[in-house]
Amino acid sequence: MSQVPTRRGRGRGGPEGPPPPAGPGRGDGEGRDWRRFLPSWKILVVGVVVVAAGVFGMIMVGYSLTPMPTQAQAQANVDDQGSVIRYANGKVLARIGTKRKPVDNISEIPKHVQDAVIAAENSSYREDSGISFSGMVRSLWSTATGQQVQGASTITQQMARNYYDGLSQERSLQRKVKEIFVAVKLNKSLSKDQILLQYLNTIYFGRGTYGIGAAAEAFFGKKKVSELTPEQGAYIAGRIQNPSSFDAAEKSGNLEATQFRYTYVLDQMAKLDPQAYANLKAKSPVAPKRVKDRQIDYFNGVDGYMIMTAINEMERKTRIDLDELKTGGYDIRTTFDKDLMEAAKRAVNQHTRNAPDEVMATLAAVNPTNGRVIAFYGGDDYQYDAWNDAFQSVKQAASAFKPYVLAAWLEQGYSLRSYLPAKGPIKLEGTTEIDNDHASGAASVDVIKATASSINTAFAKMGEKVGLDSVVDIAARAGIDRARLEKVQKDQKYLLTIGSGGVTAVEQAGGYSIFANAGKHIENHVIIKATKKTGQVVLDEKQYSSVRVISEQAAADATVALQAVVKSGTGRNAALYNRPVAGKTGTNNDNKDVWFVGFTPQVSTAVGMYRQQCKTKGGKVVRPVHDNCPWYRGKDSSKEKKYTPQKPYSTAFEAPLPGGYQGATYPAAIWKTFMLEATKNDKVEQFPPRADYGVPENLAPKPTPTPTRTVDPENPFEDPTDCPLLDPACDDDGNVSIDPNENGFPEDDGMMGGGATVPDPMPSRREDG
Repeated sequence: MSQVPTRRGRGRGGPEGPPPPAGPGRGDGEGRDWRRFLPSWKILVVGVVVVAAGVFGMIMVGYSLTPMPTQAQAQANVDDQGSVIRYANGKVLARIGTKRKPVDNISEIPKHVQDAVIAAENSSYREDSGISFSGMVRSLWSTATGQQVQGASTITQQMARNYYDGLSQERSLQRKVKEIFVAVKLNKSLSKDQILLQYLNTIYFGRGTYGIGAAAEAFFGKKKVSELTPEQGAYIAGRIQNPSSFDAAEKSGNLEATQFRYTYVLDQMAKLDPQAYANLKAKSPVAPKRVKDRQIDYFNGVDGYMIMTAINEMERKTRIDLDELKTGGYDIRTTFDKDLMEAAKRAVNQHTRNAPDEVMATLAAVNPTNGRVIAFYGGDDYQYDAWNDAFQSVKQAASAFKPYVLAAWLEQGYSLRSYLPAKGPIKLEGTTEIDNDHASGAASVDVIKATASSINTAFAKMGEKVGLDSVVDIAARAGIDRARLEKVQKDQKYLLTIGSGGVTAVEQAGGYSIFANAGKHIENHVIIKATKKTGQVVLDEKQYSSVRVISEQAAADATVALQAVVKSGTGRNAALYNRPVAGKTGTNNDNKDVWFVGFTPQVSTAVGMYRQQCKTKGGKVVRPVHDNCPWYRGKDSSKEKKYTPQKPYSTAFEAPLPGGYQGATYPAAIWKTFMLEATKNDKVEQFPPRADYGVPENLAPKPTPTPTRTVDPENPFEDPTDCPLLDPACDDDGNVSIDPNENGFPEDDGMMGGGATVPDPMPSRREDG
């Protein structure tokens, strides 16, 4: 019998036995163990070690290459960290963040004040290495993943960020890593007392103060830091978290956040040193009383509106907020013309001095060729009412929205020679009946007459023809908020074409600039350039968007129609003598919102008016403050806490304006008064000639009207056969006149705003959502 050969190697059966039955997998060795494809643990260990070594090496290289600023450089940052905001001509509008009173030695700062700051900001300060690993991981992760960039978590890191050049303004992963490296080096090169002293000399505490010395005097009238009590130290330490927010809340009478933070610091102090501070909370449970804020307030008057508008734009465009501006040493050149800002205020006050106190007016002027907001009127005194009407009040545009419908019409290739229905009412799909505010003598009109007389039915049919999507798109690209427009389109359909949507004065001034700027829109802005003290440009007006909204031909023809409004239509009171003007009036239902928006080749200006009322419990009508009904401002200071902007006794509501207020009256008068000043040094320029763009379209009811009249290119507005344009008897607005020297306007002026049938979806000054 022959011997069975011995199996060698790693067989599946025993050493000499037969192989086991095949499994469920494929045969021929194709169902091998999946584990053979996994790398061995040795390879994994080596890989981890290599990666860790590489990361560690990069960290060490970065650490070694991060320079440690000299003491002289650091001190320079302490001495000059405030920012300056300038007018367009370079003259100083305001300086922010310059109040300092440095302390020379840590021994001058009481231990209880040091402990309060350490307890509030970094309880492990005396023992840590300058960084918090848990805080560092959290902060690096937030920055790397694009979430909100978190601040430095230790006192050493905060000092590095605020004290040394190149760290305080960057908001990036690179800045966070540099901050950590500098903090570690600081912890090695300086003692804890030295770091704490520098930190307390540079941190911002609010009320425009930097450093504990200035804060002691600003909040408690102490000439020396050594005079601060433990309670006062706890209050000051608590402010480090968000000083500007505490300033705003306390100024309005809201002390809840102050008390909460004060109690928190007392609790932390008790944990830090129970023997010294365990009874402090029971002894002094209420935050200590402060002295009156005596800082020089650069937010007084109209200056406050300019400053905050610039600061808001800086934060929106660069994420650099007010606190950083107070410490960052920026130079910001705005677009504001000081003389025109004053002219705007004078124009509004001149024509509202006899109006009820609750009548509000706003104005905004934009250079159409570059998008600069050169002037605006948002209110008389930012300190009294921080609400900026020019930028924040969203009001129905009424017929002042119709130029965007006109632009869409022309852009789609329909001409000014088209005929439109002049009689109402008409019913369009999804919309309530649309009628005209005044009777028309003809069944149809051409586009110029429809614009000059603000005929609702004509513009509603134009909107139906071109489509609401087209109207919304053009208005949005001209600078009107798209989301707001789309909501009105969805909710109110074709009422959008006659102005049921909300706009701001700045949006309207910028929106009409497309007609003055050959169809192009440059994003409205208030900052020309912002630079750091190192010379680095952080914001330049070249960064603002520029888009073509309509063609040059469409812009030229739209301007022809809008000139007719001023020459012979509803806007005659805005004429500037020998200077060409184009524009549009607007008056909504019940005369709640009235507008005149007009432009020359050099300036586009919008003026809006509305009436915002509050009623006291006794029924007295008063003006709102901060968009809410005001709190008590009498001699009895005990009543001042009863009502605040955060806790008003009622909300403000919009009411009809007094008789005589339409777009053609007071807004046009304010516009004219301002524009005479704004253009007095401008060369008289003419608008482009009529392009006669597009083809005629007949949307008029049958029978077909007579053919379009022949237009004289030298004077397209005059035609002896066109009675409604020339004869006051045929024009509801024909007898409206304005005398700026009179106290008022005739009430029976035949309003031509054309918006009287639209609903009023925005009763509040604030924009919904």
